[in-house]
Amino acid sequence: MIWCVVPAAGSGQRFGSALPKQYAPLVSEPMIVRTLDRLAAHPRVAGLMVALAKDDPHWPGIEELEGKPVRTCIGGEERAQSVLAALDALAGTVADSDWVLVHDAARPCIRHGDIDALIEQGTRHDDGAILAAPMRDTVKRGAAGGRIEASVPRSELWRALTPQLFRFGRLRSALRSALAEGNAAVAITDEASAIERSGGRPLLVVGADDNIKVTTLHDLALAEFILTSPA
Repeated sequence: MIWCVVPAAGSGQRFGSALPKQYAPLVSEPMIVRTLDRLAAHPRVAGLMVALAKDDPHWPGIEELEGKPVRTCIGGEERAQSVLAALDALAGTVADSDWVLVHDAARPCIRHGDIDALIEQGTRHDDGAILAAPMRDTVKRGAAGGRIEASVPRSELWRALTPQLFRFGRLRSALRSALAEGNAAVAITDEASAIERSGGRPLLVVGADDNIKVTTLHDLALAEFILTSPA
């Protein structure tokens, strides 16, 4: 059984709403509830640790989903700080050698089959693994003035998704080391970045393209379409 960390302390400034995006209504529930429901329903998930903003007035006070514990802690200004705070809060519950998942609160469309594949493949890889999607569009590098500088070969380019899977002690140590370097928190945009910074090379596991991250109101409408469409 694997604990799942969900960083949810962000304000979602790009979302275009006074309400933090993780609390935007999605199929009659706050988006974060939809995400947590999806995670808790997976048979390999033991519990959820949610990193919230200090004095978050919107958190609905959930303590259990699908018979599994939902715990909270106070996150930080940057994602890496929130994930580390959540891992620290799990110390004593999770052993260093245990695996943990980290998943975005704003990815409510995660498929159980993708979690299965991530756990099956990732637990055989010492450096852990992430869900990712290969780039299918032509990629351009921009230059000053909005002109194209070059076309970038896409054969080795992937979009990083979540969940991401790592051993508890390894991820905690990698995040702590990165954050000790000062401005490193800005560069640690996902957990794999911290592992890479410590010399690791996580495995890429192909995930579904509809595992979208809600960043704008358009994304929210797309997520609602995905969740309400026939399987």
